Amino acid sequence: MWLFDRDMWSEIFHTLGQNMFRTFLTMLGVIFAMIILVLLLGSTNGMSNGFDKIFAGTASNSLFVWAQATSEPYKGFERGRRIQFKIEDADILKKNIPEIEVLAPRIELGSHRGVVSVYRKGRTSGSAVYGDFPQIDEITKKKLVEGRFLNKSDIDEAKKVCVIGEETYELLFDKGEQAIGTELRINGVFFTIVGMYKPNDNINIDGENAVFIPFTTFQKAFGSGNRMGWMAIAVDANTKVSFVESQIKTLLKNKYDIAPTDERAIGSFDFSEIFSNISAFTTVLKGFSFFVGLFTLLAGVIAISNILLITVKERTKEIGVRRAMGATPKIVKRQIVLEAIVLTAFAGLIGFAISIGILSGLNAAFGSGEDFPFVNPMITIPQFTISFVLMVGLSVLIGLIPANRALKIRPIEALREE
Repeated sequence: MWLFDRDMWSEIFHTLGQNMFRTFLTMLGVIFAMIILVLLLGSTNGMSNGFDKIFAGTASNSLFVWAQATSEPYKGFERGRRIQFKIEDADILKKNIPEIEVLAPRIELGSHRGVVSVYRKGRTSGSAVYGDFPQIDEITKKKLVEGRFLNKSDIDEAKKVCVIGEETYELLFDKGEQAIGTELRINGVFFTIVGMYKPNDNINIDGENAVFIPFTTFQKAFGSGNRMGWMAIAVDANTKVSFVESQIKTLLKNKYDIAPTDERAIGSFDFSEIFSNISAFTTVLKGFSFFVGLFTLLAGVIAISNILLITVKERTKEIGVRRAMGATPKIVKRQIVLEAIVLTAFAGLIGFAISIGILSGLNAAFGSGEDFPFVNPMITIPQFTISFVLMVGLSVLIGLIPANRALKIRPIEALREE
């Protein structure tokens, strides 16, 4: 098979090695092009991984629903009527909307985003106090520093336990002081601390200065009855959140006699929109990076074609001798194209190795840091494969230009060349 012709490869490497300096300069364009391409793709991958890190622990297909005031009169009710959700609404929604995977009812002491004085040994913290079910941890995961989060036993037995944030700890305790097992007081009611969490790197929905207590304990301790503040909901991954959101609002509007056209009575936030927008942004960025890198690579390959045109002219007599000795146009054309492929592939691999080294160095130096915007900024195997195949494909196409130029040389004229 011609591909394994030892003499042919010897001629190719001999030709390319005759002027090493010019060969090296020719390769520089492809080397830098590959470096730019890989660095761009690696950076966008690192940015995408960084976004994944930011949102880690938060359900991407999640939804938050809360009650507001009506904006339209309906069935004898005036506009401005304040809607108050009840704990039974959670069961109604889960029963009628099978696409809901997790539904965590929530309630907050005081107004939404309000603060409550939490006391301990004469020290206070303006903390948000939430009544929660353990399921909330499936939607907004907490990074526990020590202890545990709320569990089913806490709910069933309405235990007076709580989980606090690191900022709450700093306001109520001395540095190094043990928190687990100690008590704090919320509006005159004592709670035992069973866990402490630290802020996630992701979107912090609950804030850093917060206290979580069992929902059932909240009902008894603070007389909230069957009231519910809002709901955190995780939707089946194969279902659009907007579809479930519409169903939820329809059911709740029917229950609370809210006008079907009233868009303000029930507030909601589709968290999946953030993930969709970020995903679209990173996809466009990757496409743009590949587009820029590809054209940079094309410029480098064209430089190789120009140099090969020069070498073809310099080798006019050599090509004429080969033709006169029986070398067919196909053989001559094949050698010129293979020279283009060898130059491009070798330069591309050098550029790839250099760029991977740069990305690895950045990742090793800063990848674990909180402020570094990239996480594991590496090119994927499919991206490398596509880039390399395109690079070789371009070298074949560009190599045909000097190859066709070589075929136009007539043997008799080439032999006369001095």
